[in-house]
Amino acid sequence: MVERGDAAPLLRWAEGPAVSPPQAPELQAGGRGWGGGGRGAAEPPRRREPEELGASEVLLQPGRLELGDVEEDQVVAVFVVTFDPRSGNMVEWCLPQDIDLEGVEFKSMASGSHKIQSDFIYFRKGPFFGLACFANMPVESELERGARMKSVGILSPSYTLLYRYMHFLENQVRHQLEMPGHYSHLAAFYEDKKGVLHAGPGRGGSLPPVYWLPSIHRYMYPEMKITHPAGCMSQFIKFFGEQILILWKFALLRKRILIFSPPPVGVVCYRVYCCCCLANVSLPGLGGTIPESKPFFYVNVADIENLEVEVSYVACTTEKIFEEKRELYDVYVDNQNVKTHHDHLQPLLKINSADREKYRRLNEQRQTLLYSQEVEGDYGPCEEDLFVLFFLEQNNRIFQTLLEVSASQDKTLTAEHARGMGLDPQGDRSFLMDLLEAYGIDVMLVIDNPCCP
Repeated sequence: MVERGDAAPLLRWAEGPAVSPPQAPELQAGGRGWGGGGRGAAEPPRRREPEELGASEVLLQPGRLELGDVEEDQVVAVFVVTFDPRSGNMVEWCLPQDIDLEGVEFKSMASGSHKIQSDFIYFRKGPFFGLACFANMPVESELERGARMKSVGILSPSYTLLYRYMHFLENQVRHQLEMPGHYSHLAAFYEDKKGVLHAGPGRGGSLPPVYWLPSIHRYMYPEMKITHPAGCMSQFIKFFGEQILILWKFALLRKRILIFSPPPVGVVCYRVYCCCCLANVSLPGLGGTIPESKPFFYVNVADIENLEVEVSYVACTTEKIFEEKRELYDVYVDNQNVKTHHDHLQPLLKINSADREKYRRLNEQRQTLLYSQEVEGDYGPCEEDLFVLFFLEQNNRIFQTLLEVSASQDKTLTAEHARGMGLDPQGDRSFLMDLLEAYGIDVMLVIDNPCCP
């Protein structure tokens, strides 16, 4: 039975001045405020190990934001999910009372979470994005079988600003474990932060727009370094090594990419985000031809019907059964093993000479950056800037060449063009053919297939 909360008296705790995108977030790190944590602007970045990537870090939603745009806080729902030993996962409380939260009880408490102490999860629910913080506390109770597990989460039309409330959610889930049934802080939070919902179907209007990951605006990039998880992209590339170039090609082709990992799932949600970032393009005039790359973040079996109709997405799961459902994905990533069951995509799994050269250049640039930081004290750019811009520039070079060739008289793409784009004329022939088809670019590929006489 879902308990619906009544609106509590409005409580406003100090948050400080609003933070505009070009500034480092300096919101409160928990306590009585709503805000999430962040590094101060004056603090130089430092290298962090993978386990240091905290739940309080920031996710950016690239694209469709121009300089001067300020996204308004919009929290459309707040909820508490609990695990009941007899009934399983269930929503025990939520605001507003009429919000559709079907399935959220499973999205906000990932399968296998009983084995870990805490986690955070990004997910999608209809037109909204969600963030939930999970915690597991031992209790001396036979009724609860020795463990009390809850998640506290929120829904928003965009995931750009969800990070601001990470610490608040972490504190509140601990509060719910220690004092079950006390929802006044959550009710006050909702009253303070609730967004105005547009009328939905049957209410004389349409739902608010959902913002995905389209082409990134080149003038918006300076804002990125403080609005995505510090260490996120560098750890992503360290984890996959040279295989990052395989994921890059699949992401650029807008394939359905599913990442499997056992809990905790928070860091895997960041891998979904990073995978989408590999496919950024900032060329004007190209946006209309790009299929959407949708970050679904965490998915479970309840999402199967939705995934069946998607032509492009990136998602992660803790449920191994997905591996058997090949009709749902094009690319399956298990730990560091990237694979596909499609015969025509098999050539893309092979690392070629151009891939190795790109990976070498990437690491070379990274070492140069680290040297400048450690020796010269230049903390302007960070590793994340370098990685994101590296692939952005690579993608721009490819599409600039393809658009120029398509506008030429003979529309002929040669091996020289391929090398100029940083691709292997032979090893990337299949990738180029798929790319031309996916983006509807009209050129003639005259690179010989080495397999044919």
